[in-house]
Amino acid sequence: MLNFALRKQRLVRTAQDALKALRASAVVALPEYQRCAQQQRSFAAGPSFEYEPDYSKKHDIVRKSGVDVLHDPLYNKGTGFPHAERERLGVRGLLPPGTLSMERQAARVLDDYQYGRDFIDPSHVKDGGVTKDHTRQWKVLQELQDRNETLFYKVLLDNFTTMAPIVYTPTVGWACLNYHKLYRRPRGMFFSANDKDEMSAMIWNWPAQEVDAIVVTDGSRILGLGDLGLNGLGISIGKLDLYCAAAGFHPARVLPCVIDVGTDNEALRNDPMYMGLQHPRLQGDAYFELLDEFVEAVMSRWPKTVLQFEDFQLQYAHTLLQRYKNQHLVFNDDIQGTAATALAGVYGALKVQGKEAHSLTQQRIVVLGAGSAGMGVSTMMAQGMVKHGLDFEDAAKLFWILDKNGLITRKRPDEELTDVTRPFAAVGEDDIEGESLLDVVKRVKPSILIGLSGAGPLFTPEVLTAMGECNERPIIFPMSNPTYRSECTSDDAQKYTGGRAIFASGSPQPDAHYEGRKICSSQANNMYIFPGLAMGAHLGQTGVITDMMMTAAAEALPKLIPQQDLDKGVVYPRLSNIRQISQHVAMDVIKIAAEEGHLSSVKAMRALANSDESLLHWIDAHMYKPKYNSLIRLPTGVLE
Repeated sequence: MLNFALRKQRLVRTAQDALKALRASAVVALPEYQRCAQQQRSFAAGPSFEYEPDYSKKHDIVRKSGVDVLHDPLYNKGTGFPHAERERLGVRGLLPPGTLSMERQAARVLDDYQYGRDFIDPSHVKDGGVTKDHTRQWKVLQELQDRNETLFYKVLLDNFTTMAPIVYTPTVGWACLNYHKLYRRPRGMFFSANDKDEMSAMIWNWPAQEVDAIVVTDGSRILGLGDLGLNGLGISIGKLDLYCAAAGFHPARVLPCVIDVGTDNEALRNDPMYMGLQHPRLQGDAYFELLDEFVEAVMSRWPKTVLQFEDFQLQYAHTLLQRYKNQHLVFNDDIQGTAATALAGVYGALKVQGKEAHSLTQQRIVVLGAGSAGMGVSTMMAQGMVKHGLDFEDAAKLFWILDKNGLITRKRPDEELTDVTRPFAAVGEDDIEGESLLDVVKRVKPSILIGLSGAGPLFTPEVLTAMGECNERPIIFPMSNPTYRSECTSDDAQKYTGGRAIFASGSPQPDAHYEGRKICSSQANNMYIFPGLAMGAHLGQTGVITDMMMTAAAEALPKLIPQQDLDKGVVYPRLSNIRQISQHVAMDVIKIAAEEGHLSSVKAMRALANSDESLLHWIDAHMYKPKYNSLIRLPTGVLE
């Protein structure tokens, strides 16, 4: 009996403990219970408030989805769509990942209403950068593009020379800096770290069944402006505007993209209007897994599209290019496009000097900037020398590369050298490691000086004077963008070289004036290369874009410079003939692809077999021409 009583006592105690635990968990899990307990009331007493039915409308029924919802002014919430609703309505990826409340959206409208949308740094205006006229013109063109894209491209193509700097550099730099303030209507697709494992599904939210060209950025190195995160989408948009205007890609078959992996730009993360992810950038395997997923998603839906990587930091740019270039129709414009443009400019400068292309092997080249662009230029120029008879090791010895720490030599700590910079590291005594630009120029006496530092006026009067002293016609290419990041101005280049410089800059600069005469300035702009290159690869269905195709694109340009322009020191063809330029670049890309065995388009092969003229005509026939065609309405689902 005693044992039974003890067992009963233990069971009662266990039950009491369990009841206490249950009540404790109920207090945590059910705040209403806790609130009622504090009011010393029982649930049995009923609610403390009256039932008052609310007949106000809380839900709207829509029969649209995707971009149709975003283009409906009555139901579009813009960045105000909550994430669950984005998924429900098929607009995931069509909007920035961040959400803004209606109050914050209204604040942006009021700010625009009261103060306008200039957002111009006065120092940039002083240095020859974006002006109020640029921003006004940009807004006019953006509004036109939103309401009538055919007319937009007609106007852009007819006025290409004056309008290209508005839709692209330098104005696109301003647009990217202020994208979160200027944002009004989505254009392109937004992928982010929040979309991991979902990209292959959300890619189908894009309405176009066919996409011929995609430009993607992660916003990590926009022009010379640094990490702009999601704001980098502006560069993808501007780039594809040129694909359509310059090379005739159809606007309905191009797709600008941004991959938001976070940003290390604290000012942006703390900006209440910023619409991107508000955490530092992903690094390492997490980053590459996200990029792999993106590439697989777009290539699985559109396997024949040309995919261009834009403004990725050097840490990842070369790795990504090597990772994908043998699998897909992929290129990196900062590495390869800038390099081909620089090589084309050097060929043009040699032609100005009355020299043949093979004299490239006799040049001594100093490059200021060891980022993706600087090393891409150095590598492609070395490959150009290889084509003309040197081996790569001997070609690399004709280059002197400087970064923020000065001249890069073999004495530089190994962990600071990448696989790309190591072959170009100078060999010499210990005291030339970190040597200044001026000392390098005085010692090496280069014939060509190229700037891709993005750090502003580093081609000082002393450096320019030294270039003039060791060359009859020094070749000076300050190629950094935008304008206020350029290494020197056209006027300074001529002033300190006695008016003898052959000059080309990344962003447009005016012709210089020296001792009463006008000296022409050229623009080393990638738009000479990438539209025609992409069109040639697309039409030829080359499968890959090789180094030889890039070199062929560079060699196409000098042949298109009129003799009267060469006499004036101009090293690039006239942008007013941009369609002709793109056609010839595309033709030479297709021809070299055929030689390498990469040409798979039967129609391109047939045109090539006839003659160059036949191939040019065939390319032209596939170019989009902005004109009003007759429209025919078909029921939904027919021929889709």
